[in-house]
Amino acid sequence: MFTVPEQFSAATKANFETQLAMLNALTAKAFESVEKVIELNVNAARASFEESSEAARQLLAAKDAQEFFSLSAAQAQPNAEKALAYGRHLAGIASSTQAEFAKTAEVQVAEATRKVSTLVDEVTKNAPAGSENAIAIFKSMIGNASAGYEQFTRTAKQAVDTIEANMATATSQFVKTTEKTTAATARATRSK
Repeated sequence: MFTVPEQFSAATKANFETQLAMLNALTAKAFESVEKVIELNVNAARASFEESSEAARQLLAAKDAQEFFSLSAAQAQPNAEKALAYGRHLAGIASSTQAEFAKTAEVQVAEATRKVSTLVDEVTKNAPAGSENAIAIFKSMIGNASAGYEQFTRTAKQAVDTIEANMATATSQFVKTTEKTTAATARATRSK
């Protein structure tokens, strides 16, 4: 049987190891996310360069102003759609990264809470008579900390849901505005 100081020492070591594991897991998730963003940006830059070169070639080959404006209008809609797709992809990366962070943290905190509860149970078994009030207060503190983390997790999930809903609304409004602008440009081009 371990003494109380030995139990606390073992618990402290286990807690440190749990925190280190969580930090390593979160760091790995962050690097994965950064890699995805870099890959997205490289692909977007490559595609943009190729498409810009082709668009410039077409515009320079225009025979008159009407053809030039017609080509410009025709290129506006696909460019807006590509910008929207990029934004959606970037938002998807951010959202999945946040979800992975929350999941990783939740698992690690649950494990730490389990270890602390086990320690409290062990200490309670070996506690001297008359320490019941102190143990009850300690258990209450652990319960309050767990409840606080659960509330934080719920709030973070609600925030992510709100951000995703706002992104969807903004995207929808951007698409509508782009469609109106493209239609107006096309009408103006046809009337010339």
